[in-house]
Amino acid sequence: MSDSHKYCPSLIDYKRRETIEVNIGGVPMGANNPIRVQSMTTVDTMDTEGSIEQSIRMVESGCEYVRITAPSIKEAQNLEEIKRGLRAKGYQVPLVADIHFTPNAAELAAKIVEKVRVNPGNYADKKKFEELAYTDETYELELKRIRQKFEPLVKLCKEHGTAMRIGTNHGSLSDRIMGRFGDTPLGMVESALEFLRICEDLEFYDIVISMKASNTRVMVQAYRLLVHKLEEEGLRPYPLHLGVTEAGDGEDGRIKSAVGIGALLEDGLGDTVRVSLTEEPEFEAPVAQALVDRYSDRAGHGAIAPLAESPVNPFVYERRVTQEVLNLGDHNVPRVIADFSKKGKIEIKDLKEIGHFYLPEPDKWRMNDTGADYIYSGINPIEFMLPNGLQEIIDYSVWKDLSDQNNKYPLVTIDELSTVDKEQVTFVSMEANELNKIDQLQGHTQAIILLHTANKHAMASLRRFVFELIIKELTLPIVINWHQEISDKEDFQLASATDIGGLLIDGLGDGVMLAGNGNKKVENETAFGILQAARTRMTKTEYISCPSCGRTLFDLQETTAMIRKRTDHLKGVKIGIMGCIVNGPGEMADADYGYVGSGKDKITLYRGQEVVKRAVHSDYAVDELIQIIKDDGSWVEPEAIDAILN
Repeated sequence: MSDSHKYCPSLIDYKRRETIEVNIGGVPMGANNPIRVQSMTTVDTMDTEGSIEQSIRMVESGCEYVRITAPSIKEAQNLEEIKRGLRAKGYQVPLVADIHFTPNAAELAAKIVEKVRVNPGNYADKKKFEELAYTDETYELELKRIRQKFEPLVKLCKEHGTAMRIGTNHGSLSDRIMGRFGDTPLGMVESALEFLRICEDLEFYDIVISMKASNTRVMVQAYRLLVHKLEEEGLRPYPLHLGVTEAGDGEDGRIKSAVGIGALLEDGLGDTVRVSLTEEPEFEAPVAQALVDRYSDRAGHGAIAPLAESPVNPFVYERRVTQEVLNLGDHNVPRVIADFSKKGKIEIKDLKEIGHFYLPEPDKWRMNDTGADYIYSGINPIEFMLPNGLQEIIDYSVWKDLSDQNNKYPLVTIDELSTVDKEQVTFVSMEANELNKIDQLQGHTQAIILLHTANKHAMASLRRFVFELIIKELTLPIVINWHQEISDKEDFQLASATDIGGLLIDGLGDGVMLAGNGNKKVENETAFGILQAARTRMTKTEYISCPSCGRTLFDLQETTAMIRKRTDHLKGVKIGIMGCIVNGPGEMADADYGYVGSGKDKITLYRGQEVVKRAVHSDYAVDELIQIIKDDGSWVEPEAIDAILN
C-alpha cells in the first residue's frame, strides 16, 4: 500500500495493528491484549444502587469496562459511591467517566475512576452552529485557550494513573473546526489531534482515541485517516475505541454496527468495541463480543494475491466506475438477488418472503420496500409469470434449452463464458481467487460478475478481486454472492454485514446475494439492511437513536418504538431521537428530522439541525413531529394494504 493511502498493516493478510498498551485499572488495552468489550450505563448516575446493579448486569453480560456519564460535579462525586459499592460486591471492573461540557467534573472524576472520556468538540468549546473564520494567528490563540482548559485534566490523569479517551463525534465538531475543516473526516481527526498534541507535549500517553459517527462511511473514513495521520506526524500508535453512534435498536442497529465496526476490524483496526443500541446496555456486550470473536482464529487464512498499493483512496467515498448492464452498475442503486436455488419447485407464496405479494382478489402483485430485484432459481425454472420488476437467473445448463428466455438470464462459470454470445446478458460465477481468469471477461460487455469466496478472510479476498478489475480497467458490475451456513439469525446478520459492509463503504459492489440462513425472509431483509447501513440504498425509514444514559430526559426505548410505529413506512427518511442536548442536534448530523429531550416532559423538534419547535410537551411531540414532516411534503399515509402484506 502506498504511503499516501496507508492506514492498516495489510490489505490482504489479517494482522492486528500494533499499538502501545494502555493500562486501565488492571485491564490493559492495545498491544497484544484481546480486543476489549465495553458499554455504558443508562440509569441516572445519582441513582447509586441502580447504577451498581446495572453495572453488575453489564459485567456479567461480558463488559470489561463500564462507562458512566458525569455531566456535572455532583455526578462525578457520586462515581466514588458507585465504585465503592461495586468493589464491596467483589466487582473490580474499571470505570470510565463520560464527560462533555464540564472540565471541573472531568478533573474530579480523574481522581476517582480508571479512565475519563472527553469529547474535543465540546470540552473547551460551546457549539452554537455559527460560521467562524480565523486567521492563522487567531486560530493559534484558540489553541492556546484550549490548552489552558485541557492541561489541568491531563496533569491530573498523569498524577493519578488515570487513562483518557479522546472521543471525537462527527455530529459535535466545534464551530471552530467546522469553519476550518468542514463537516469531514479530516475535521474529526484534527479535532482529536489538537488534544492529543497537548498530551504528548506533557508526556502523557495513556490515551485511547475514537472517531464515532452515525454515518458508517464517515466513521470508517475518519478512523482510517486518524491512523494515517498518527503515523504521518510521528505520533504514537494509540489504541482505538470503535463504535457507530446512535446505531438504533433491533436488527437495524446490529447490522449498522456490524457494517461500520466490522469494516475496521477486518483490516486489523480496533482495540475495544462498544455497540450502541437503544436497548438495555447488557444487550450490547454480546453483540460486540460476537463481532470480536470472528477474529479469534482469523490468522492463517487462505492466501490472497499480493497487492503493491490500493488503487482507491480509502479516505473518501467514490463508487467504483462501472458500466450499466440491465439495471446493475453505473448510476443504479445496488440490487438484491434472492437465492432460491436449493428450494426445488418455487411457488407463488414463496415470493412473499422476498417482498413480492400476490393478491388473488384484485389479481395483482404488490411489492414492499424490500422487494428483491432478481431471483436465482438454479436448475428449477419458475413455472408461473413473475411480477413486473422481478427477473430470474437460471443455471446455463437449463437456460440454454428454454423456449421462453424473456426476463430470464443464464448463470455460467467463467470457463463456460466463451460458449455464450458476447451480446447476451450473462451472470458469471467467479471465485475471488480466480484472478488469473479475469482476462476471459474481456469483450463480454453484457456480463455481470457474481463473486464469491471460500476464504475465511472474506472481505479482503473479495476486495482484492475487485481491485484487480480496477487495475485492469474492467468496468463490469459485480454482485457479492455471500453464502455461509449460519442458522442463528443474529450471527448470520452480523457476519454478512461485516464481510459485505466494508466493500460497500468503499463503493465496491453493485448488488448482493445472501444465502445460508435457511430463512429467505431473513436473508432478503438482511441484504437490504446492509445496503441501507452502508448508505448505498435507502429503502426504509432510518432511526438515529442514541443509547440511553444518565443524561436522558425520557424513556428512549419506549419513545423510539412509538415513533417507529407511526413513521416506519416513510421510505428513506432519517429521524434522530436523542435523549438530551449533548446527543442532540450535533450528534444527529445526518438526520432529516430530530426529536430531542430538552427538559422533563419537554421536547425540542428539529428540521435537520434547525430548531422548529421548542418545549413541546411529550404527550403531543410525536404528533407535532409528524405535522412538520407533512408540512415539508415528505409524509405519505400508510396504505391499507400494509395490513394485508404484513
